[in-house]
Amino acid sequence: MKPNRLWSYSMVLLGATLLLMLATTESKKCAFKAIFNFGDSNTDTGGFWAVFPAQSPPHGMTYFKKPVGRATDGRVIVDFLAQAIGLPFLSPYLQSIGSDYRHGANFATLASTVRLPQTSLFVTGVSPFSLDIQLRQMKEFKAKVDELPHKGKTSLPSPDIFGKSLYTFYIGQNDFTGNLARLGISGVKEFLPQVVSQIASTIKEIYALGGRTFWVLNLAPIGCYPAFLVELPHNTSDIDQFGCLISYNDAVVDYNNMLKTTLAKTRKELADANVVYVDTHAVLLELFQHPTSHGLRYGTKACCGYGGGAYNFNHQLYCGNSKHVNGKTVTAKACKDPQNYVSWDGIHVTDAANKLTTYAILNGSYFDPPYPLHHYCNIQPIG
Repeated sequence: MKPNRLWSYSMVLLGATLLLMLATTESKKCAFKAIFNFGDSNTDTGGFWAVFPAQSPPHGMTYFKKPVGRATDGRVIVDFLAQAIGLPFLSPYLQSIGSDYRHGANFATLASTVRLPQTSLFVTGVSPFSLDIQLRQMKEFKAKVDELPHKGKTSLPSPDIFGKSLYTFYIGQNDFTGNLARLGISGVKEFLPQVVSQIASTIKEIYALGGRTFWVLNLAPIGCYPAFLVELPHNTSDIDQFGCLISYNDAVVDYNNMLKTTLAKTRKELADANVVYVDTHAVLLELFQHPTSHGLRYGTKACCGYGGGAYNFNHQLYCGNSKHVNGKTVTAKACKDPQNYVSWDGIHVTDAANKLTTYAILNGSYFDPPYPLHHYCNIQPIG
């Protein structure tokens, strides 16, 4: 469900804040004993950098005070969600040291796509861990949980965990944006039905493993992201009053409608499952369009980047990286106040924006169909 007026979003946040403030610190047993997450850099909690260790500061500066494998200054949505239902942060499935999977696992990796990649990470930067691979990892995880003994100290959950878990999906952005500059909107639209079909089939396969509750977060308004405002071809007439790209955001809406329709069909096929469409697009669009209404200052300007100006983004110098320019070394540095920004690095949003988005999700106003999370869990405050 999407609010009809812009000011109603502030009321949603206010309601969510009150709900969290009134939540007791006594942990009521939540119906969800674990979260299993599938996605890309928007919810990666360290999977990609566990495989390709090279992340540098200032990532992680706000909450963790150091790089921890998240493509932002702090926490991602799945971190806040875990906190809210009383679970620890999810360990990345690909992290071999220090992981604890008793309360779920995170299969997301930076640069992941829904479709199988047709190229190498070292050629185009696309992750080899597409949604199909993440699903295979999930199946292997369950097989090991069912097979291994569970007596004594273990970092694995009990075998009955899979029917008591929340399965979250936040993936598809790289399928959409990866070829936009080359193929254009019409070219990308040709394979988007494959994307939503793959998400639906993945849900059905996890259902067969015992999963019953699925949240699918839709695609963000990429036409408001600094990176795409700089990189994607457009005319000035394509910029709306909020500084966002009209045609690209319209294409995102078309994709989200396709995803919503596909999930509705999937819901009918899985009668005893909760297949929920989560409209994060509406939340993020509101934040980009009206940042000051929600305690922020900058919408379409990146906190961490190089070049200054309206967007502070340079595709040749990503956040935290350095290079030689005119005989001297320059670095894409972070701002001192990321809590005032929607965009962290031009491609991902900040800890602050992720927190506001999670507040809105927890309130329940962005679920389709409505999903009363507070009936299943005592929502805990998120700091």
